[in-house]
Amino acid sequence: MLIGVPKETLPGEKRVATVPDVVEKLVKLGFSVAVESGAGDAANFADDIYRAAGAQVVPIAADIWGKSDIVFKVRPPTPDEVAMLREGGTLIGFVWPAQNPELMQQLAAKKATVLAIDALPRQLSRAQKMDALTSMAGISGYRAVIEAANAFGRFFNGQVTAAGKVPPAKVFIAGAGVAGLAAIGTAANLGAIVRANDTRAEVADQVKSLGGEFVKVDYEEEGSGGGGYAKVMSEGFQAAQREMYAQQAKDADIIITTALIPGKPAPRLITAEMVKSMKPGSVIVDMAAEQGGNCELCVPGEAVVRHGVTIIGYTDLASRLAKQSSTLYSNNLLRLTEELCKTKDGVINVNMEDDAIRGLTVIKEGEVTWPAPPPKLPAVAPKPAAKPVAAPAAKGHGHGASEPMSGQSLAIVFGVGALLFLLVGMYAPASFLSHFTVFVLACFVGYMVIWNVTPSLHTPLMSVTNAISSIIAIGALVQIAPPLTGDAANRPNMLILGLAVFALALTAVNMFGGFAVTRRMLAMFHK
Repeated sequence: MLIGVPKETLPGEKRVATVPDVVEKLVKLGFSVAVESGAGDAANFADDIYRAAGAQVVPIAADIWGKSDIVFKVRPPTPDEVAMLREGGTLIGFVWPAQNPELMQQLAAKKATVLAIDALPRQLSRAQKMDALTSMAGISGYRAVIEAANAFGRFFNGQVTAAGKVPPAKVFIAGAGVAGLAAIGTAANLGAIVRANDTRAEVADQVKSLGGEFVKVDYEEEGSGGGGYAKVMSEGFQAAQREMYAQQAKDADIIITTALIPGKPAPRLITAEMVKSMKPGSVIVDMAAEQGGNCELCVPGEAVVRHGVTIIGYTDLASRLAKQSSTLYSNNLLRLTEELCKTKDGVINVNMEDDAIRGLTVIKEGEVTWPAPPPKLPAVAPKPAAKPVAAPAAKGHGHGASEPMSGQSLAIVFGVGALLFLLVGMYAPASFLSHFTVFVLACFVGYMVIWNVTPSLHTPLMSVTNAISSIIAIGALVQIAPPLTGDAANRPNMLILGLAVFALALTAVNMFGGFAVTRRMLAMFHK
């Protein structure tokens, strides 16, 4: 089958659906690949590079659409592009079926099979390799911080110079999804003070791990929705959230908004009054501009200045890193193609029994199959029932497993121990008795040391004690030393000498290895 990659026609779109490295892998799967001339120019992938990778370079877009069995696309096709699509062909790319009902009808009229990469069931763990939404959101979050830094009039990190003191920038990020987390990490790495908020309380730890501070809304409500998205919150929560945003707007130098639920207009988070309260020279980057924007004064596709605040509403943030985003997107499509062509014979099989493929398929051979039913998630194993707690036994009728030893039993144990020590003292040689005493005391001290240390430190502790306990090396050296200094009568036989040398070698490994392990483990706690 022939995979066609047309040039994106949306003004300002620089991405391309397949890069040369992926072309080579598609050819190995048994496909032929045709790329429209100039499709990768804006992403720095020249036609000659595609030819070297094994693709045909076709000068006319109509030949790509009309002759290809499968068309890879980034943006949803225009009506003119749908008209060029071959009857019964397959289209893979962003479609947004909820926002484009007319496009869906046009594609269905072409008897096409359409796999919308934006309809992927993201809750399936094995679908992550095909998740282009996550790939593009991560790039957009990074680029949003770069755009903010470009429009901001200061450093992000605080500095003390001979010319004066520069305070660190204060960045507030509304929404800690994939894009928000990418923005948090980027801004924190640039040295800014980063605060973030999200309706999903469980992302607080992720915000902190990236160097940000989680700002909680003073209102208790669970905000997790289906498919990894946040849900629409109640009026009470939204009022408390607006109050918190108003406070952050007065203090923040930069605000980045990422709140967006697919298929719904972007929620208004930043009002005109909040913009007025911001310091002159502040910046707002509205990543939801394509769906109307989170900021009331945002103009989609433009950067405008309102009340001394620069409001950036670019809708092509991922496209502004065209080479990187094209590479990641084409890898997502490659993984999808591998799922469609498991036989590696260049023929795809749209298996509607596969939950991931079923979720992606919005039109199958002209029949609209969107929306897909919820995927069958694996059943969660039930928690084992709590074991009933046994009632404590009455005094004088024995004791439970965790009950302390009775006085009588303790006296018996100590009596037996004392008898054994008495027998050893009466009949054992004096030299054995001294060594045995040291051995018993060492066992007792070692037990007390290990027992009183937290379990998380057992490994570094044991590695050190292993090294220190290698005092056996002294004994081995004592056995080896007489042949060098003493007379022949005091020299050990060859068996003892060999064992001493062997023990010394093993002990050296134990000593150096113990300290090496300790050093590596302690290094894990250093930044």
